[in-house]
Amino acid sequence: MNPTVIDSSLLKLLITNGTISLRNDYQRINELNVFPVPDGDTGSNMQSTMMSGVKAISSFENDSIEKLSKALSRGLLMGARGNSGVILSQLFSGFAKTFKGQETINTLDFIQGLQQGVKQAYGAVINPVEGTILTVAREAADVAFRYCHKDSDLLEILEIYIKEAYESLERTPDLLPVLKEAGVIDAGAAGFIDIIDGMILALKGDILEDSKFATVSSVSHEMPSYEGATDFGYCTEFIVDFKEDANFVKDDFIKHISTFGDSLVVVSDDEILKVHIHTKTPGDVLNYGQTFGNFATLKIENMSIQHSETLLHTTGDGHDCGHDHSEFKKKYGIITVVNGDGLKDMFKEMGVCCIIEGGQTMNPSTEDFIKAVEAINADHIIIIPNNGNVLLSAQTAAKYIEDRDITVLPAKTIAQGYASLTMFDANAELAANVAEMEELIAHVKSGEVTYAVRDTEYKGIKIIKDEFIGIAQGEIITSNVERKDTVIALFDGLIDEESEIITVMYGKTVNKEELEQVMLYLEEHYSEVEVELVKGNQEIYSYIIAVE
Repeated sequence: MNPTVIDSSLLKLLITNGTISLRNDYQRINELNVFPVPDGDTGSNMQSTMMSGVKAISSFENDSIEKLSKALSRGLLMGARGNSGVILSQLFSGFAKTFKGQETINTLDFIQGLQQGVKQAYGAVINPVEGTILTVAREAADVAFRYCHKDSDLLEILEIYIKEAYESLERTPDLLPVLKEAGVIDAGAAGFIDIIDGMILALKGDILEDSKFATVSSVSHEMPSYEGATDFGYCTEFIVDFKEDANFVKDDFIKHISTFGDSLVVVSDDEILKVHIHTKTPGDVLNYGQTFGNFATLKIENMSIQHSETLLHTTGDGHDCGHDHSEFKKKYGIITVVNGDGLKDMFKEMGVCCIIEGGQTMNPSTEDFIKAVEAINADHIIIIPNNGNVLLSAQTAAKYIEDRDITVLPAKTIAQGYASLTMFDANAELAANVAEMEELIAHVKSGEVTYAVRDTEYKGIKIIKDEFIGIAQGEIITSNVERKDTVIALFDGLIDEESEIITVMYGKTVNKEELEQVMLYLEEHYSEVEVELVKGNQEIYSYIIAVE
């Protein structure tokens, strides 16, 4: 296949084949993690993000490039997981947005779209780093553009593109010393190349298959039980594709639709409108929404029935419909990301009303955060990501929900999130709360213990596969055969004369004897420090330590 004109059917094929190419190789991408830890998830996040885009366009047949691209962009945005997934979504969202008003495109349009995607992705990252997916996508697109004109053959130009992409990938360790020291290339860039490789294979007639293509699991939400009156009305949600003469003014829309109910969330861009509202008159809401375009999706749930079902099952599995139908609006609603029954209970006790189960290897998507916000009836929403690879998804979600007051705290570890909540005061004003919480995030020391998945060397520390490694403040500082020795080394590296409180959260694999030895060491060597012990039951990281 040597096309010079790309229609929506061909673009759909290219995106789908590229996604399957990545999906078939995602485990290798995971293993390119700089740290030799068992939670490498770059490949998982990228393939899940692309799958969301593919699902959004799966039903399209013979539509315009513009219509397909809108759906692709929206699907990628909502499904973006982890930093790599968010950046990838921005690359292809920017790519898709360049085709506005076009039925078909040519090869030059395609390459210029890739260049525009690079610009959007760079703009989405506060401090872009070279030697990453951004560098590879930029350098490959710029080289391909030099050889491209509107009558160029797409396969020929993409082969130029991929040649430069591979060469740029090999240069990533020279631009990012941490890659060179770990002996790996950039994982995000390698995953991106998988996608382009899949596109090229499609143009050559090699259509990939994936038996797991339709079985992508989603991150689950654990929402609180609720009490209230017997008439809750209807939880109404819809997405509208704007018509050309929509004349949509967001402030005016919010002012009018808010008269129909509460718990309102409005998300919009140039192409779509997404609304969530609790109302007793869903028909009026839908009639008003439809004046701006056609429904892409809509859902109405009777909250009174759901409330009754929840009350009947609160002594059972505790599962509810996923919405906070409180009769009265709260001042604060706190969302956090965490896994492990003990850790979840701890965060609930500290005032968190919505837990998104996830974290390492389970990064929630942008849409997961949007749904969590929709479920809370509060004046101020505070999101605590607890993971550096979750932060960007949370920030992206907050940016797209302009009508709610959302603060995303820069908590990149469980320890930071936990410490921040010790300063939360439900009666204080937002600015005071955020200032206190962010100050503690900046000063708390974080430590984690896990095991190595490969032999490597990190900043002079030789690491052997299956040894226990200690990570302090984001840096590997020790590796030992015995896990107890690793925990002790972390204590020594984190605790100083100014330390007052140490919180030790231990995971599922820690036995009683080991825990007693660890606690005895703290008592003998750091008796002046107050110790809090939490049975976190978390996976992967057998110990999580917070030192304040």
